[in-house]
Amino acid sequence: QVQLSESGGGLVQAGGSLRLSCAASGRTLRDLTITWFRQSPGKEREFVAAMWRGGQNTYYADSVKGRFTISKDNVKNTVYLQMNRLKPDDTAVYSCAGDSRLILSSVRGHRNYDYWGPGTQVTVSS
Repeated sequence: QVQLSESGGGLVQAGGSLRLSCAASGRTLRDLTITWFRQSPGKEREFVAAMWRGGQNTYYADSVKGRFTISKDNVKNTVYLQMNRLKPDDTAVYSCAGDSRLILSSVRGHRNYDYWGPGTQVTVSS
Protein backbone atom coordinates (compact mmCIF):
# COMPACT_ATOMS: atom_id res chain seq x y z
CA GLN A 1 0.00 0.00 0.00
CA VAL A 2 1.45 3.34 -1.08
CA GLN A 3 1.19 6.22 1.36
CA LEU A 4 2.15 9.82 0.70
CA SER A 5 2.63 12.49 3.31
CA GLU A 6 3.26 16.19 2.72
CA SER A 7 4.97 18.66 5.01
CA GLY A 8 6.46 22.13 4.86
CA GLY A 9 3.45 24.33 4.27
CA GLY A 10 2.88 27.55 6.15
CA LEU A 11 2.43 31.28 5.99
CA VAL A 12 4.95 33.38 4.07
CA GLN A 13 5.09 36.92 2.73
CA ALA A 14 5.01 37.59 -0.99
CA GLY A 15 8.48 37.18 -2.44
CA GLY A 16 9.42 34.58 0.14
CA SER A 17 10.20 30.89 -0.16
CA LEU A 18 8.95 27.57 1.15
CA ARG A 19 10.02 23.98 0.57
CA LEU A 20 7.39 21.28 0.56
CA SER A 21 8.20 17.61 1.07
CA CYS A 22 6.30 14.53 -0.08
CA ALA A 23 7.47 11.38 1.66
CA ALA A 24 6.46 8.13 0.00
CA SER A 25 6.21 4.68 1.54
CA GLY A 26 5.20 1.34 0.10
CA ARG A 27 6.89 1.88 -3.29
CA THR A 28 10.11 3.55 -4.32
CA LEU A 29 10.46 6.62 -6.49
CA ARG A 30 11.85 4.35 -9.18
CA ASP A 31 8.30 3.08 -9.58
CA LEU A 32 6.26 6.19 -8.82
CA THR A 33 5.66 9.38 -10.73
CA ILE A 34 5.10 12.04 -8.07
CA THR A 35 3.22 15.19 -8.94
CA TRP A 36 2.27 18.29 -7.00
CA PHE A 37 -1.19 19.72 -7.42
CA ARG A 38 -2.80 22.66 -5.69
CA GLN A 39 -6.32 23.80 -5.05
CA SER A 40 -7.65 27.06 -3.71
CA PRO A 41 -11.26 27.72 -2.66
CA GLY A 42 -13.65 27.89 -5.59
CA LYS A 43 -11.06 26.71 -8.09
CA GLU A 44 -10.33 23.41 -9.71
CA ARG A 45 -7.33 21.37 -8.69
CA GLU A 46 -4.35 22.60 -10.69
CA PHE A 47 -1.22 20.83 -11.89
CA VAL A 48 1.97 22.37 -10.49
CA ALA A 49 4.98 20.12 -11.15
CA ALA A 50 5.83 16.48 -11.75
CA MET A 51 8.82 14.22 -11.23
CA TRP A 52 8.71 11.29 -13.62
CA ARG A 53 9.32 7.88 -12.12
CA GLY A 54 12.77 6.37 -12.27
CA GLY A 55 14.66 9.26 -13.79
CA GLN A 56 15.12 12.99 -13.54
CA ASN A 57 12.55 14.23 -16.04
CA THR A 58 10.49 17.08 -14.62
CA TYR A 59 7.47 19.03 -15.83
CA TYR A 60 6.06 22.36 -14.70
CA ALA A 61 2.96 24.45 -15.09
CA ASP A 62 3.66 27.70 -16.92
CA SER A 63 2.50 29.65 -13.88
CA VAL A 64 5.35 28.33 -11.72
CA LYS A 65 8.13 27.76 -14.26
CA GLY A 66 11.27 29.57 -13.20
CA ARG A 67 10.05 29.99 -9.61
CA PHE A 68 9.40 26.42 -8.43
CA THR A 69 11.77 23.46 -8.60
CA ILE A 70 10.84 19.83 -8.09
CA SER A 71 13.53 17.43 -6.97
CA LYS A 72 13.89 14.11 -5.23
CA ASP A 73 16.02 12.19 -2.75
CA ASN A 74 15.94 8.49 -3.60
CA VAL A 75 17.50 7.51 -0.29
CA LYS A 76 14.78 9.29 1.68
CA ASN A 77 12.14 8.33 -0.91
CA THR A 78 11.00 11.94 -0.83
CA VAL A 79 10.11 14.49 -3.48
CA TYR A 80 10.55 18.18 -2.78
CA LEU A 81 8.96 21.30 -4.18
CA GLN A 82 11.12 24.37 -3.67
CA MET A 83 8.93 27.43 -4.10
CA ASN A 84 10.63 30.79 -4.56
CA ARG A 85 9.32 34.27 -5.29
CA LEU A 86 5.93 33.27 -3.96
CA LYS A 87 2.90 35.30 -4.90
CA PRO A 88 -0.51 35.63 -3.22
CA ASP A 89 -1.94 33.69 -6.17
CA ASP A 90 0.13 30.69 -5.02
CA THR A 91 -2.04 30.41 -1.92
CA ALA A 92 -3.65 26.96 -1.94
CA VAL A 93 -3.68 23.51 -0.42
CA TYR A 94 -0.79 21.66 -2.02
CA SER A 95 -1.10 17.92 -2.41
CA CYS A 96 1.27 15.34 -3.80
CA ALA A 97 -0.05 12.49 -5.89
CA GLY A 98 1.60 9.32 -7.07
CA ASP A 99 1.08 6.68 -9.69
CA SER A 100 3.08 3.78 -11.05
CA ARG A 101 1.33 3.32 -14.39
CA LEU A 102 0.88 6.87 -15.61
CA ILE A 103 1.60 7.68 -19.24
CA LEU A 104 3.27 10.97 -20.04
CA SER A 105 0.25 12.51 -21.73
CA SER A 106 -1.76 12.02 -18.52
CA VAL A 107 0.67 13.56 -16.06
CA ARG A 108 -1.23 16.86 -15.70
CA GLY A 109 -4.62 15.27 -15.01
CA HIS A 110 -5.35 14.88 -11.31
CA ARG A 111 -7.93 12.14 -11.97
CA ASN A 112 -5.18 9.88 -13.31
CA TYR A 113 -3.46 9.30 -9.97
CA ASP A 114 -4.06 6.42 -7.60
CA TYR A 115 -2.35 7.75 -4.49
CA TRP A 116 -2.74 11.06 -2.66
CA GLY A 117 -1.40 12.74 0.42
CA PRO A 118 -3.71 14.72 2.72
CA GLY A 119 -2.32 18.07 1.59
CA THR A 120 -0.58 21.01 3.22
CA GLN A 121 -1.73 24.62 3.31
CA VAL A 122 0.42 27.32 1.76
CA THR A 123 -0.64 30.90 2.40
CA VAL A 124 1.16 33.83 0.80
CA SER A 125 0.35 37.23 2.23
CA SER A 126 0.66 40.43 0.20
